[in-house]
Amino acid sequence: MAALVDTNILVYRFDGRFPHKQRIATHLLRTGILSDALRVPHQALVEFIAATTRSIRGHVILSLNDALREAEELLTQFPILYPNETIVRNAVRGCAAYQLNSFDAHLWSYAEFYGLDEILTEDFQHGRMYGSVRAVNPSLTHARTA
Repeated sequence: MAALVDTNILVYRFDGRFPHKQRIATHLLRTGILSDALRVPHQALVEFIAATTRSIRGHVILSLNDALREAEELLTQFPILYPNETIVRNAVRGCAAYQLNSFDAHLWSYAEFYGLDEILTEDFQHGRMYGSVRAVNPSLTHARTA
């Protein structure tokens, strides 16, 4: 069973402000590399660089050079999924059908198109089925000791 990883999981891996979520993200990503059970959408790589390098109340997670280096690592560690016309068209339908914003609808559409069972994210309703894809919030499914 393979799962799609949302940007927030990638970002938490490096964000020390949330140590519990950082431990969970680190565990998920390491386990995913070993089991070849995670996929990363192209969109998440682009969002990862933007999210980790922007200043929020004076805090920047990674320098641009570090973020780019980590994105390169992700490219070698995980299969990267790229969009096509079908994914974009399905995302437009997903916005209407599930009341998702455009970014989340694209994420869902990647999972649907590539036949993935789950999306690991904080941005969807935990446990809900969106078409054939279940949304899983790792922070709710992993023990506090993860």
